[in-house]
Amino acid sequence: MLDALARSLPHADLYTLFYRQGTTTPAIDAMRVQTSPLNRLPGVDKHYRKLLPLYPWAAQRLEIKGYDLVLSISHAVAKNVRTEPSVPHLCYCLTPMRYIWDQVDAYLGTGVRRLVAGPLIHALRRHDVAHSDQEGVDRFVTISSTVAERVQRHYGRQSSVIYPPVDCHGIRPSGEDPEDFYLLVGGFVPYKRDALAIEAFRGRSDRLVVVGDGPMRAQLQARAPGNVEFVGRIPDRAMTSLLQRCKALIYPQEEDFGIAAVEAQAAGRPVIALGAGGALDTVRPLCVVRPEGGLEWRDEEPAPTGIYFSEQTPEALNAALDAFALHRHRFDSETIRQQAESFGQARFLAEISSEIEQLTGRPSPILA
Repeated sequence: MLDALARSLPHADLYTLFYRQGTTTPAIDAMRVQTSPLNRLPGVDKHYRKLLPLYPWAAQRLEIKGYDLVLSISHAVAKNVRTEPSVPHLCYCLTPMRYIWDQVDAYLGTGVRRLVAGPLIHALRRHDVAHSDQEGVDRFVTISSTVAERVQRHYGRQSSVIYPPVDCHGIRPSGEDPEDFYLLVGGFVPYKRDALAIEAFRGRSDRLVVVGDGPMRAQLQARAPGNVEFVGRIPDRAMTSLLQRCKALIYPQEEDFGIAAVEAQAAGRPVIALGAGGALDTVRPLCVVRPEGGLEWRDEEPAPTGIYFSEQTPEALNAALDAFALHRHRFDSETIRQQAESFGQARFLAEISSEIEQLTGRPSPILA
C-alpha cells in the first residue's frame, strides 16, 4: 500500500516511528522520511516491539506541519499524530491495535502476564479512542468489512472499505495439475494459528509445506508430525512456484485482509479458510463446514474459490480438508484467478483518490 502511494504521490513526505534505508522499496526510500525519537535508540531494529508503551508518545512527537492533506496508514498509532486543525486527515486503517482490542488473549494469554499488562492495555485504549474522534481523524477508510466493523465498535466511527492493492501480475496459474501437498504461509505469531493447521495434519496422509519464519517457528517445528515440512523464508519466485503447485492454501487465521489468500487465487489455487475476517471479502466459498461436520452449501456464490470452516480447531480444519478432497473437481483455476484480479492496484488508487476528493473538495493529488 505504501509503495503504491509513494509511486503515485512522488512529492509526499513520509513520517514514521521507525525506518531503515534499503529495507522497503525504492519508491519509499526516495521519499523524504522523518522518524520518531525512538528510531535513534540502539538495538531498536530487534527490540521495537518492547517499546509499545512509548508508541503514543513517539507519534505525538512527529512535527506534521505545512501540508494540505495528511494520509495516515495505521495499524497502531499512526492515526494519532498531531495535525494542524485546518488540514484534513484521512486515515487508511489496517486495523485498530489488535494487541489491545481484539487479540489480547492471543498475544498475552489469560494468566499473570495479562494481569500485569492490564493497566497498560486500558491506558492505550483510552489514548486510542481519544485520538479517533472527528477532531483527530476527519474520515476513516478500512481494508475490509471486518475492520470497518471494528472501527465502528471501538471508535464509534463509520468507514468506507477500500481493499488494499495486491500485485498479481507475476502470479498466474501454471496450467499444470497440482502436486500432492497443501501450503501454509506461516507468520509464527499467536493470531496466525499456525499450530492449529500443523496439528490438523497429524495422522493424515496429506503433506503440508510451511513457508515463513517468526518467533514461534522453532517451537512448532520441534513438535510437528513427519508429514509437515518447514522451508523457512524463500524468494518471491520460489513462493510463486509453491502457490502454483499446491493443492490449496490453508488459511486458519482471522486476518484483517490477508494478501496471501489473494495471491493463492492469483495462482489459480483454492483457499481452505476460516470463515472470518478478511477471507469473507476475498474468498468465495463453495461451502461452509459446520462444527458438527455438516456442509452448508453456498450455491449463490458464482465460481467458488475456496471452502470455509467455521471453528478454529484442528477437527474443523480436518473436516474442511475432507470436504475439499471430495469436491476439488468443482474448482477451476482460471475462474479463481479472475477473483484475484479484482484486487488490483488501479482500483485501489482510483478509490483512494475518490475518498480524498470527497474529503477535500479538490482534485486528488494521486497520479493515475
